[in-house]
Amino acid sequence: QVQLVESGGGLVQGGGSLRLSCAASGIIISAKSIGWYRQAPGKQRELVAVISSTGTTNYAGSVRGRFAISRDNAKSTVYLQMNSLKPEDTAVYYCRTYVPEYWGQGTQVTVSS
Repeated sequence: QVQLVESGGGLVQGGGSLRLSCAASGIIISAKSIGWYRQAPGKQRELVAVISSTGTTNYAGSVRGRFAISRDNAKSTVYLQMNSLKPEDTAVYYCRTYVPEYWGQGTQVTVSS
């Protein structure tokens, strides 16, 4: 059974930092691209960052320079370091694999102004 479990969310003041983790089980992630997405209330889910199996990264323009995605294949975990957080970063954050497609349950990030 494949599981993706996000953790590390919480309430933080604007300008603060959080590190999210996506722990995978039942699947070998080393050969897979992993993405972080977020969904704010009343908005569509959007891509935040993605990391390929070779470590190539891509970011949404709104987070580039503030967020960093990384992976530790030995721990089957992908991270999202979020710095200089803004209230507009408030959302539920999800990780996913692409082939096959699996999603985690999400972790809430709330940034106060």
